[in-house]
Amino acid sequence: MVEIELDGKVVEVPQGSMVMHAANKLGTYIPHFCYHKKLSIAANCRMCLVEVEKAPKPLPACATPATQGMKVFTHSAKALEAQRSVMEFLLINHPLDCPICDQGGECQLQDLAVGYGKSASRYEEEKRVVFHKNVGPLISMQEMSRCIHCTRCVRFGQEVAGVMELGMVNRGEHSEITTFSGQTIDSELSGNMIDICPVGALTSKPFRYAARTWELGRKRSVSPHDSLGANTTVQTKANKVMRVVALENEAINDCWISDRDRFAYEGLNSTDRITSPMVKQGGQWLETDWESAMNYVAHSLTTIAAESGPESIAALAHPISSAEELHLLQKLIRGLGSSQVDTRLRQIDVKGAASAPWLGMPIAQLSELDRALVIGSFLRKDQPLIAARLRTATKRGLQVHRIDAGGDDWLILNAISVKTVPSAWVNALAEVASAVAKAKSASLPAGVTVNTISSVAQAIADSLLSGQSTAVLLGSAAQAHPQASSLHALAQFIAAQTGATLGFLPVGGNAVGASLVKANGAGVESVLSGERRAVLLMNIEPDADLPNPALARAALAKANTVIALSAYKSADLLEVADVILPITPFTETVSTFVNAEGFAQTIQPAVKPLGDARPAWKVIRALGSLLNLDGFLFNMPEEVLADALAEDCSSLLNNQSSAPITIAAGSAATDGLERISDVTIYSGDPIVRRAPALQLTRDAKRGNHAGLGQALFAQLGLKEGDAVQVSQGSQSVTLPASLEMNLAAGAVRISAGTLASGQLGSMFGPISVMRA
Repeated sequence: MVEIELDGKVVEVPQGSMVMHAANKLGTYIPHFCYHKKLSIAANCRMCLVEVEKAPKPLPACATPATQGMKVFTHSAKALEAQRSVMEFLLINHPLDCPICDQGGECQLQDLAVGYGKSASRYEEEKRVVFHKNVGPLISMQEMSRCIHCTRCVRFGQEVAGVMELGMVNRGEHSEITTFSGQTIDSELSGNMIDICPVGALTSKPFRYAARTWELGRKRSVSPHDSLGANTTVQTKANKVMRVVALENEAINDCWISDRDRFAYEGLNSTDRITSPMVKQGGQWLETDWESAMNYVAHSLTTIAAESGPESIAALAHPISSAEELHLLQKLIRGLGSSQVDTRLRQIDVKGAASAPWLGMPIAQLSELDRALVIGSFLRKDQPLIAARLRTATKRGLQVHRIDAGGDDWLILNAISVKTVPSAWVNALAEVASAVAKAKSASLPAGVTVNTISSVAQAIADSLLSGQSTAVLLGSAAQAHPQASSLHALAQFIAAQTGATLGFLPVGGNAVGASLVKANGAGVESVLSGERRAVLLMNIEPDADLPNPALARAALAKANTVIALSAYKSADLLEVADVILPITPFTETVSTFVNAEGFAQTIQPAVKPLGDARPAWKVIRALGSLLNLDGFLFNMPEEVLADALAEDCSSLLNNQSSAPITIAAGSAATDGLERISDVTIYSGDPIVRRAPALQLTRDAKRGNHAGLGQALFAQLGLKEGDAVQVSQGSQSVTLPASLEMNLAAGAVRISAGTLASGQLGSMFGPISVMRA
């Protein structure tokens, strides 16, 4: 520690700290633009100039190391004059367009100009003009003349997002921030550049000219689109969500959010919103009142339970649903005597599954790992902020290893990577387990026989054994894999032998909460076996959310009645459902979400329910009362939550598997190809799927292509965008082809949750591709 004196106050800071850090510790504000606590130091705006005793001229506080006995003056005449001079230079070329600037009212330059600017400019020459740039559907660079070249956006891309999409060209007053060769900004974290831009150069395209900041109401919220539970602020006007921005929480999302968290709010205002109960009669949809719709549902469930038995009633719910909603749904189904309820929509192998799978550690602890093995994950798109944490940790020595089909670049320098078709994942993991067992003189689990250990598997094992803080993580593709239970059991063995933490990257905003409230039962395959006579769907669109859309539609067609609790209508839902009860999304009701680390976060409604839509917990509560079931006498959501979750539910979190391990060679098509499915970042839930700006991004468009490896691409003689016919069983579809350089040989990526995927089969298995 070193001790310095700042404005007469003594403060201790760690050696290597800058004067700015000492000021922050004391709560002393030093004006700045380029400095950001999460980014490297650039010292190029010079706004933070301060006087340092014995220094011949003012020094930048952000880049001046604190030394023992240093005396600093942040508001002396010399410091203030330097700061005012810098402000005058910054305003020389800055346009006087504050009244029409979207940043007005929350602009750092505007605020500091009031304190440090002059009342009139001495600059009489012509101001420079920077032409606008089109960088995609999310970020507006229409007024780049406002840019003060702080380079925060450039450093964010390099250091946090992991990809340098912006850079500076030219010199002096001709300098410009721009993309490379007219490319767009496509990072899944790009919206954070809007937040950290201190002026109105980078603004939000969807929010552009929509409202002024002082007109907006604000509510603390949580993003339900992935299991991180990123903290956000929802901003509203006239009972409409207008914008979502990051809310800092160091333990969860730092001060960042993903573009999915930021821009998905557009889906809340979709024209697909349902505002009145609807019943299908004679193939036609009719609007009705709540009493008639609820009586219809109650009568249907009572009749079917009596005629076909309680197990003929089932429910599926999307994990975007709140803990309150999921608790009452499972209570309703179990109250009717059925165990057929689940939220693990794409997990078909549930043998011996963990009772409450979770990350296995606090989210912040990911930054402290020195070894990590990630199995079957599309990490960067599934969990953008967890990927960012691991990316940052690699700079401190973390080695990230992966076993998957490749194809997607995590922007992480992976020490060792195993790229292979999905049917070989169990064998690849078994080789790692065998190498670990050999090193530890331990017996392999029953059912595991490995003849040879590859050098790659041996290297992964050696790395895990040498680590001090290690994790083995199972991703979304591992959980959806046909042999998910074997992958889980092998990962569990490896973690136990290496002293690593076993964890899951849960799929869905409330995946952990669903397990804790016992909303998972027989599994999605059992629910969709075709034996259920009544099926309740909550926040689900069959073609987009279920693992085999064709089989799902066939199973639902066999049911006597399908009851949908949904905020939206869609073609597939209108086709399979018999009644739709309009419920509210998370912004219109009290909602509790349990994130990947098992931390429960409750949010209040930001706006009132739209039309006659009702919170799902109220709808299910009323339905339980109509069915004369016990335990539905709740008046407030807080009462439901108290019934659903204990105050401390950490003891219920459990990652342990009891499944046997089966190593079976997967079947491939005659040409040896296998399907690998991701759920693209902007198709995971009904809200995101209806966000227009997100659907215009490169990531969204990627889902409509067939991803082929380099060898297959060359074998078929394709160019980017050429049409190919993809066949899976008796079903086929024609798609544009896309070259994916890092995809494993024999793997073909066909994204799930798309219109094309709805015409094919399951997410894994044999597949054929030919030129169309």
